[in-house]
Amino acid sequence: MKKNAWWISLALSLSLLPASPASLAQAGEIEDVPALEQSSEEMPVLQQMERETKAPWYYMAAVNQYEMGIHWKKNKDKQVAGTAPLIQIEIPSDKWSGLINPNRDDHNPATIQLFGGMGLDGNRDKKADRTDPVDELYTMARWLTRENTSEEAIRSALWDYYQDGIVVDRITGFAKLFREAGTVQITGNSFPIPLRYNYSYRSTWGDARGWGGRRSHEGCDVFASTGTPVLATAHGVVEVAGWNKFGGWRVGIRDLNNIYHYFAHLSAFNKGIKRGAIVKPGQVIGYVGSTGYGRPGTSGKFAPHLHYGMYRDTGNREWAFDPTPHLRKWEREARKARKPK
Repeated sequence: MKKNAWWISLALSLSLLPASPASLAQAGEIEDVPALEQSSEEMPVLQQMERETKAPWYYMAAVNQYEMGIHWKKNKDKQVAGTAPLIQIEIPSDKWSGLINPNRDDHNPATIQLFGGMGLDGNRDKKADRTDPVDELYTMARWLTRENTSEEAIRSALWDYYQDGIVVDRITGFAKLFREAGTVQITGNSFPIPLRYNYSYRSTWGDARGWGGRRSHEGCDVFASTGTPVLATAHGVVEVAGWNKFGGWRVGIRDLNNIYHYFAHLSAFNKGIKRGAIVKPGQVIGYVGSTGYGRPGTSGKFAPHLHYGMYRDTGNREWAFDPTPHLRKWEREARKARKPK
């Protein structure tokens, strides 16, 4: 056990989250938020921790991914420089040491337990240090499996920790993505319309909209004929597939960067597109239409097009940003990939 704990500690101390300078530079030009990609070095660490604690590696990876997203602003410079820590789980001091513990920085496992804290000694150095990534990962792994390793029990543990059903669903979705892929390295994007179809678009971000009250346009309109396939732009989990009065038949997909991709005015959904479904870039999720601006089934009040929006979520707030630069980047990449080598 000591040898294994030492190995984990060494792996965590030596393995930094490697940034891809080119991709991060491009992302920085588009939006001032780094891509939250996980390192290949994380897998052996998570798998070793799974052997010690029985906590599924993909749930630990999912918690870490979510925590990376909510702490992105604090770690942004490190992410860009490639010096961000491999594990970015940050357990609050009151949860770690115990709500009524007078010592918020308590490192003593005995007194932490006495005051009902969750902090544990993961590297067997006789200290439970919430600034030590080994101790934090070990503590979270034990918390997730405090009852058993079933999905129901882990969801219950996540609820007790975050007290937020939306967060539980997102982490569970991330875990599903990681489990299906068999790795933490999940990357890639796609332009939302196949290049062989006719389409056109320009930035319509911020344009005025009048139906349903004056509002600002939070997205980019890609005009195409009714029935043109609409493709998923990222790896993600379908959070919503249904009707709303503005977007008509629409699909909402959450990716691993905690970005919500919004596809609206569809004429129909593709088979299998429903809440909880896993999608990949380039997968057909629906078809261009002109639905919306009324009761379910309302169509034809405007020219057929895809409304595409992107929303960033940092845990305590969500905001829209202009997706047009991303669309142009993905379109260039798709055209480049089509060229014969």
